[in-house]
Amino acid sequence: MSFVFVIAEAGVNHNGEPDKAFALIDSAVAAGADAVKFQTFIPEQLVSQTAVKANYQQRSTGADESQYAMLKRLALPHALHHQLQSYCQQQGILFLSTAFDLTSLKFLVDELRLEQLKLPSGEINNAPLLWAHARTGKNILMSTGMASLGDIEAALGVLACGYLGKKPSRQAFAQAFNSEAGQSLLREKVQLLHCTTEYPAPVAEVNLNVIPTLATSFGLPCGYSDHTDGISVPIAAVALGARVIEKHFTLNKNLPGPDHKASLEPEELKAMVDAIRITEQALGQGQKRLQASEVANRDVARKSMMAAQAIAKGDIFSENNLICKRPGTGRSPLDYYDILGTSSPRDYAAEDLID
Repeated sequence: MSFVFVIAEAGVNHNGEPDKAFALIDSAVAAGADAVKFQTFIPEQLVSQTAVKANYQQRSTGADESQYAMLKRLALPHALHHQLQSYCQQQGILFLSTAFDLTSLKFLVDELRLEQLKLPSGEINNAPLLWAHARTGKNILMSTGMASLGDIEAALGVLACGYLGKKPSRQAFAQAFNSEAGQSLLREKVQLLHCTTEYPAPVAEVNLNVIPTLATSFGLPCGYSDHTDGISVPIAAVALGARVIEKHFTLNKNLPGPDHKASLEPEELKAMVDAIRITEQALGQGQKRLQASEVANRDVARKSMMAAQAIAKGDIFSENNLICKRPGTGRSPLDYYDILGTSSPRDYAAEDLID
């Protein structure tokens, strides 16, 4: 049974084109992902018209166009969201989307009825959006790129305050986070995603060991949102305890757009999901015990005490007349030192097992 929830992050890799959005869903289904996630935003509420692009966006789409103009091209109309969600339901994959503004959040919850919400790294200090997410009462995945432990604690305080229905303030956030009721709701509803916010993220800056640190620090399930090249890092994250993996994918890395270069192509996405499923099986339950497949090999590979030469009844067992050899169907060599110096109870031929 799978315990890692794999989110195929379509993001804005549809380039604003409906046919590409539907094709991305098909690719996510073919890869075996659990969910496909898009992004929902109103450019006017997300970014100022003079805001510059991030460096990685300038590298992939040029610096002449503003971030606002780029996002205008990439925003999905609400009507298309309904069609995409319906298509996901037909194809047996969960539809998700990230809301970057309050209007988009209301749409996802009130109209699309999403039960799982995603907070991106850039919104981790956006108290109004955090609080509004929690007020929905829905489950939340919160990405933690660009954040310190203090930033994460502050954001969780806002979420706890919202879940509790308290009037928001700095003091209320801290009180909610430190309250038993607030902690209980966070444990029930929130999962953290470790993340390094760069596209592609340098492997040397991924710091996967933060995954168990986050789980221990906040007592919450932890996953990983990956922006590195390739599939090795998210697979390693699963081995370190990540229970959610989010990864950008595209139909073609050479398509124009901000995120294609740092995304997986369909066959790579499938390879990642397959490798994660294998890793899940390999991880097991953490209890060291004899496995079913090992039983037949145990007696073949282990050794027993046997006579190194003929031993007559009454002879003294010694290092000269005892040897430990395969198979392991006789007396355990753990008893070797206990029988040295004692007398043999019967005759043994060479290579007879000591009983």
